[in-house]
Amino acid sequence: MAYVLMPDHLHWLLTLGQGRSLSVVVRAVKAVTAHQIGGVVWQRGFHDRALRCDEDVQQVARYVVANPLRAGLVRHLGDYPHWDAVWI
Repeated sequence: MAYVLMPDHLHWLLTLGQGRSLSVVVRAVKAVTAHQIGGVVWQRGFHDRALRCDEDVQQVARYVVANPLRAGLVRHLGDYPHWDAVWI
C-alpha cells in the first residue's frame, strides 16, 4: 500500500493475502532485487510490525513515506524519488 526506499533500508506497508507468509514475501523480494542488481544488497532478516485493527492505515502510510523528510534527506516529499502510496 505504501513504500519508501531509503539509502540503507526499505519501509514497506503491505497487505498479505490469505495464507501468505511475510517471510516468504520478503525472501522473494530480496532474491529478485539482488539478482537484478547483481550482488548482495540486503542484510539478513527483517523487522516487522503488524497494524492493530484500530490503526488508521492511511496515517501509517503517511508516516512511512515521510521518512525522507524526518531523516533530513529532502525538504519536500515530492523531491524524493523513491516512494509511492496507493492513495497518491
